[in-house]
Amino acid sequence: MKTKQMSALGLLGAVLLQSSCASSSTVAPGPEGNWGSDGPGQPSLVLEAGGKLHGTDGCNRLLGSYEASGTDITFGPLGGTRMFCEGVDTWLSHAAGATLGADTLEIMDAQGQRIGTLERMP
Repeated sequence: MKTKQMSALGLLGAVLLQSSCASSSTVAPGPEGNWGSDGPGQPSLVLEAGGKLHGTDGCNRLLGSYEASGTDITFGPLGGTRMFCEGVDTWLSHAAGATLGADTLEIMDAQGQRIGTLERMP
């Protein structure tokens, strides 16, 4: 009798393990993480759990907050430094929101116009 119980428990464990692996691979990643590039003069954002963000527009440091609803992300006002950096396009400092893709953030300005794209960093 104990052998049958052990076999049943082993089978149940294998089924549970397989189903948990299958369900975790189908869950789409959320917005949390590192976006952009860590190269000099390149824009990047870090979206933290809990709605805080920080990063750089390639020249100035940025910080603020965000709210996510599905694939739509709304940024709160972004604060940051105001240094002059010659030859750096500081488009990210004008971000008001984003659309989350599988591995991209399509960044929008306050008028809803796409102003750039950041890729998820590994």
